[in-house]
Order: sequence, then C-alpha cells, then structure tokens
Amino acid sequence: MVAMKSYTASGSCTAQVLATLAQTLAEAQPFTADFLCVFYDALHDDQAITLFLDQHFPGVARLGGTSCAGVMSDAGLAGGGSIGLLLVQDPDGDYGTAAIRLQGNAADCAERALQAALHDAGCPGELPELVWIYQAPGQEEAVIEGLRRIVSDRCPIIGGSSADDDIGGRWRQLGPDGPLCDGLVVGVLFPSGGISHVFQGGYEPSGHSGTITRVGATAAAGGAARHIIAIDEQPAAEVYNRWLGGALEPQLAAGGNILRATTMFPLGVDAGRIGEVRCHRLIHPERILPGGALSTFAQVEEGMRLYAMRGHKSHLVERAGLVAAAAAASLPGGANTLAGALVVYCAGCMFAVGEDMPQVAQAVAQRLAGAPFVGCFTFGEQGAMQGRNMHGNLMISAIAFGK
Repeated sequence: MVAMKSYTASGSCTAQVLATLAQTLAEAQPFTADFLCVFYDALHDDQAITLFLDQHFPGVARLGGTSCAGVMSDAGLAGGGSIGLLLVQDPDGDYGTAAIRLQGNAADCAERALQAALHDAGCPGELPELVWIYQAPGQEEAVIEGLRRIVSDRCPIIGGSSADDDIGGRWRQLGPDGPLCDGLVVGVLFPSGGISHVFQGGYEPSGHSGTITRVGATAAAGGAARHIIAIDEQPAAEVYNRWLGGALEPQLAAGGNILRATTMFPLGVDAGRIGEVRCHRLIHPERILPGGALSTFAQVEEGMRLYAMRGHKSHLVERAGLVAAAAAASLPGGANTLAGALVVYCAGCMFAVGEDMPQVAQAVAQRLAGAPFVGCFTFGEQGAMQGRNMHGNLMISAIAFGK
C-alpha cells in the first residue's frame, strides 16, 4: 500500500521555514517515508535543509534541489521563499538515489550515477519502473544518453533542470550526501502500487516551418549543438523574426537575450502522434548571437524540421491540470487508485502566466481531487514522449503514484 504526504512552508529565513515544517511534521500523524523529494527557492541554505532531512528522515532516499520562485502543492502556490516536501510511504517498494558532479563526459557520469542509485535501492541490474532526475542545466541530452546505456527507452526518464529566480546560475541539486551546483541526482523507483507519467507542451503550431541547415556546438553544453546558425540557408534569427511578425526587430541588429520575448512563441520538433493529435518537443530560443544565429536551451541537428509554435496564457494555466489528470487516469487501477503526484512545470511558462500562477496550482489540485502533490519550476524538462526519452523546454510533466 502506497501513501503520500506533501508539506510546504514559506519565508525568507531558512531556519524559520524549516522550523515551521518541523512543527507541522510533529503535529501530523506518524508517517514513515521510504522516498522523498524536496524543492526550494534558491535563496535558501542547502546545508540547513540537508541537516533537517538528516534529522527527520534519516536513511530515506532523497532527491531534489532549487526551483524557480519556490513550489506549488495541493495546498496552493507556495510562492517565493518556499520549501516543499513530497513524502512517499511504500514499504513494499524499492527506491534509491545517487548524485554525481557533471565533470568530464556527462554521459559517463550519468551512467555511473544510475548504477549507484540501483545499488542504493538494492536492485542492481534490474529495470526500474521510472528513473527520476534533477540536474544542472546545460548537458541534458548527454545525461539522457548515459542513462539510456542502461535502461534504453524501456524505462521512462522524467525530471527537470534545477533553477533559480533570475537565470543567475545559482541553481543547485540536492542528493543523499548534500548539495551540488554542477551535478546530477538520479532516483530509481520500483513502486508497489504502479506508476504512470505524462509529458506535454501547451503550445500549437502557428503555420510556419523550416529546416535547420547549419548548427554550432557550445562548450557549455558539453560540445552539443545548441546554436541554430541557418534555417533554409538563411540567418536563423532573421527567419525566426519573420515567423514572429517582426517582434524581434529591435534585437536583430544588436543581438541579446530574447528569452521572455519568445516564451509564447517557441520552436517545435515533430515528436509523433497520439491518435489524430500531433505532438511536439519544444525548444526555447534564448539569445540572438552575432551573425544572426539563435542560441537555444535544447540540442538541435542539421536537417531537423522546425515548426513555429504559439501559446496562450489560458492554455498554460489549464495544461498542468490536464497533464496531471491524464497521468492519474493512466494508472493501472485508474484515477481512483491515485496516492499522489509529482509535477514539473517549466519556469518559462510560469513567467508567462505571471499573476495567474495560483490558478495553475488550483487546476492541478482540482484535477487530482485533492491528492497530495508537489510541483517544481525548472529551466528544462526531461520526459518520455511516444516511447522515447527526451529533453525539451517549456514542457510540463506529471508522475502519478498508485496506491
């Protein structure tokens, strides 16, 4: 039997927020956790959070890190300065976590971390039902490549890229041995009540498309190509600006950050169909570079067909709830067997939704019928779509745990 609990508290002082959580735990009915996720605003003290977890949940497999502007839960949007805990009680299941710094070859690091997590779960050589990851932004595709060496695409790989509040590089990851700033935390889940997952974007094609004809590699992404130099043999930024009706005209000459300007208008890559609906993996352009190239938050390839996408604020508000409901409905026993959920919501979508973010948390809570959940806000999302594990931007995922 699987049971879950969620707890959140907010404030600018880490000690006070942790004291509030400690008081809430003390007043609650006894609950023995076998796995936990912890997410928190980047302003908080990681070492204090680590000590808190050591004291209250000794020996429990843990995974988490910083989340843009805090967390959300079934209690609502906790907001800036918040810390959120999601506890899973599953004495008949197996869970393990491990962490590693992403130094050198990121794929090799990911492979070693996954092997260590399987050993921590007491399940070496076994195929988990799900691999959950939280990592520093930048080398997501290489991490998935390393994990695939062990689980291929037979096992879904779900997770997020840790975030801060202002893209200042203050993101951290929290594993069993404490915090990292350039790391990867891997969790392996063998739940006894079943599990399901959904990974989607809340955008639709606008009608424009083109083929990438030249790319550039980036050192920050471990040599992966994250620069689109040309689309249909033309400077990528000029083509993209035409697709957006000239919205990027001020940045074309001088270059610079276009992250917020493009949140509602990302690029998409065909990821197959679900029935009659075509799915897209989203790519968020970040900056216009000298010469008219585009830098992105996801890897690109020559010959890749790009689609101009568009989003609407109302769709982004509703989508998280729809994704959560779809995950719950996909449980082996159906939505009535839902114990709780873990939700990943892109921080770029959060910025676009703005003051309506409380409605996002409310939509998820309503769709999950009040079941406990915690949601984090990330700078990149990893998930499985049409049977293939991938990294995308401006995406939403939900993992539902069955009882």
